[in-house]
Amino acid sequence: MEGLKHNSHSVGQNCFHLVWKVKYAYSFLNRLHLKKCVEGIIKLIAFEKGWEIFELKVMPDHVHLFISFPPTVNPTYVFAVLKAKTAGALFRNFPWLKTYFHKGHFWSPGKFYRSVGNVTYDIIQNYIKYSQGSWKTNFSNLPSYYQQQKLSSFVAWSGLPLQEYLGFSRGCLFLL
Repeated sequence: MEGLKHNSHSVGQNCFHLVWKVKYAYSFLNRLHLKKCVEGIIKLIAFEKGWEIFELKVMPDHVHLFISFPPTVNPTYVFAVLKAKTAGALFRNFPWLKTYFHKGHFWSPGKFYRSVGNVTYDIIQNYIKYSQGSWKTNFSNLPSYYQQQKLSSFVAWSGLPLQEYLGFSRGCLFLL
């Protein structure tokens, strides 16, 4: 999770921690050949789609994935693609799995996802709390759309300028 992604009309991060389980919580993924198959398919799909995997851990009955994908992609779409492709490949390569999963559903319908970033709740809260209207320069003579655009005056609680604290090297990224 190195930094911000620059898209045509946006700048930001879209990183998620995703978790999904094997149906009936069966521990089939403790078998090395099944585990390697799931890992390989997930990595291949991510490569084909241009998604970036930061961490992947296949547990005996569930999968943890820390991944980044474009903001135009919905996390439920990522789940649907990963679950469908891995299940299909497992059933094709290991037909004996069908005796345990009669309806062809290898994965449980449930899922967990949480957005992840390198900016904490406290940093955002302090930025909003202390930066609004606290600049020494008088902007009252300027049109309203110019106000609240200068971040360099704000100093984070660490003592560093906000851009440096958050790892930004250029300009103001919070302009709306």
